[in-house]
Amino acid sequence: MRIADWNTLPEDLQLVLSREALRRAAETLAEHAELLAEEMEGGTLSDRGGPDALRLFAAVVRATNDDAFGQVGHA
Repeated sequence: MRIADWNTLPEDLQLVLSREALRRAAETLAEHAELLAEEMEGGTLSDRGGPDALRLFAAVVRATNDDAFGQVGHA
């Protein structure tokens, strides 16, 4: 299997791949925020008002991601 050089990929494919990478990164951040909130609620981590703040952060990341990038493959 031959690995393509980023610079040889067509610009539209680079854009699609970049957007998908950003979408996945944003979703990963949001999932980690949700997990931390659950750990705080369960008593595993010290709760100093964090669960609500983390859920807000997760919602903002998801909303910003959806608004900015949309779904890959949907023009």
